[in-house]
Amino acid sequence: MQESITSLAAEVAAADVSSTAALDQFRLLYLGRKGRLADLFDQLKTVPAEDRRAIGQQLNGLKQQAQARFDEAQAALEAASANEPADASFDYTLPPVPHALGTRHPLNLVREQMLRIFARIGFAVAEGPEIEDDWHNFTALNFPENHPARDMQDTFFVEPAPGAEVAQPHLLRTHTSTVQVRVMENEPLPIRRVMPGRVFRNEAISARAHMMFHQVEGIYIDENVSFADLKQTIYYFVREMFGEEINIRFRPSYFPFTEPSAEIDITCLICKGAGCNICKGSGWVEIGGSGMVDPAVLENCGIDSEKYSGYAWGMGIERITMLKYQVKDLRLFTENDVRFLRQFEAQ
Repeated sequence: MQESITSLAAEVAAADVSSTAALDQFRLLYLGRKGRLADLFDQLKTVPAEDRRAIGQQLNGLKQQAQARFDEAQAALEAASANEPADASFDYTLPPVPHALGTRHPLNLVREQMLRIFARIGFAVAEGPEIEDDWHNFTALNFPENHPARDMQDTFFVEPAPGAEVAQPHLLRTHTSTVQVRVMENEPLPIRRVMPGRVFRNEAISARAHMMFHQVEGIYIDENVSFADLKQTIYYFVREMFGEEINIRFRPSYFPFTEPSAEIDITCLICKGAGCNICKGSGWVEIGGSGMVDPAVLENCGIDSEKYSGYAWGMGIERITMLKYQVKDLRLFTENDVRFLRQFEAQ
């Protein structure tokens, strides 16, 4: 044991500590938990009891010697590093790179505001899948088999896997009305829900249209629901979103799933009613469609149309966002231009 201590002391004194890598190797070899000194301390229990005290003192002295050599070498290396000349290729006068924080996307901001407005009058959120079957996207909503929306010109159909057997066609949903069907099929009455989500239509991309966009639809079904209830709901939403002075109108229209049906228009906030490319010179902008749920749709979903009635509406989040923030081109929302997105940092 005495020879091992003497030999190890000589190694510690002669070990290379001239570099950071060598110093780290020194620490692992002699001072680490699995190092040479630790091995000798483990062997101390084999030393006769009468010699154990003296050997233990020698081991402690050797450990202090190794630690002192390590500390001195480390201090010398740090001092040498501090005295090295600065890198001439680096300009220390440059300002630091700022840590830019991200910002909320305007579509998310408006989506959440819309949901908060409807939540205040009792509408809870419901969501559903983006890949749907024909029943939920068309048939249950009273679309005839020859309706143009079933055509490839308007709808992205999903091809089944080779060899797979499917009972009906599947597609990327063209509206979030699919969630309305699922809610009516599965939830108890009365129903008061809003359905936000992404939808897809095979359309040419322009300042006013896109093949992928976002909707918030809503539905309310109970006994004695009337068109007047629908109008008051829309009036409330528009004035909460755009202000008390906004003008609103309902235009008679047609949708397979509502009867009667109406388009919802408000004064164009971009041109203030004077006419622009967004409102096509009319001074009015459509923000959505609405109407009383067709009795056939209620029956398709297992609801007694003699006892219950309801209204529904759907709005494009992009259109609402364009009007709220005076954005003239819908394509800006999907171009990921940080110069555009930074304008909403304070929202």
